[in-house]
Amino acid sequence: MTTTQQDVQIKPAKRPAAELRALAESGAAELGWDASADEVIAWVAKNFATGAAAVACSMADAVLPAVVAEQLPGVDVLFLDTGYHFPETYQTRNEVAENLRVNIVDVLPHQTVAEQDASEGKDLFARDPGRCCALRKVEPLHRSLAGYELWFTGVRRDEAPTRTNTPLVTFDEKNGLVKVNPLAAWTFDQLVQYSEDNLLPVNPLLAQGFLSIGCAPCTRAVAPGEDPRAGRWSGTDKTECGLHV
Repeated sequence: MTTTQQDVQIKPAKRPAAELRALAESGAAELGWDASADEVIAWVAKNFATGAAAVACSMADAVLPAVVAEQLPGVDVLFLDTGYHFPETYQTRNEVAENLRVNIVDVLPHQTVAEQDASEGKDLFARDPGRCCALRKVEPLHRSLAGYELWFTGVRRDEAPTRTNTPLVTFDEKNGLVKVNPLAAWTFDQLVQYSEDNLLPVNPLLAQGFLSIGCAPCTRAVAPGEDPRAGRWSGTDKTECGLHV
């Protein structure tokens, strides 16, 4: 199933930030550092109403939405449609919508690529990738998360040095809701194995050395032994798009 950001119904007012922050703190204490993904999602199912949680998915693979949907069928999966994705990424997004028990929500920037080119100058990603990410990823996600109490991400500790301390549950001060990383302790090999065992959709680019997949102009394949995220904004000092910092 698929909707667009504009089609999503306004959700009931969520609990106050102080209450959600306290809930995140108690969840982090209860689950510790290495609870299983199933245990983390069970904690969410116990403490949050249906429709209160969303999954953010880059469509590199379908493991996170599949794992969450086992206990939260019909969960909203937010796909940040930047307008710059590889064709393979859109293909994977469509396969996830067709094959998993989730509701894909296409989250769109305020401007199309052409409109951004007109207002900011052509190829902003090449001149100021931080601003491009802010306009096409960070702001749209912040806007779309406003109706939820919790979001799931696929961030893993083995992805990059900047992510080695990723907790299972935390409070996202920037977006004002609980942030859950149920796959934080997983390795890339575990991710691949789970995907193969469960016949899940996989972005074909993974097999071509694209171990971290973002927008096409800012992503390259990585060499064997290279940091999985080395192919993102290669040649610059940028390491994160801003969604997780």
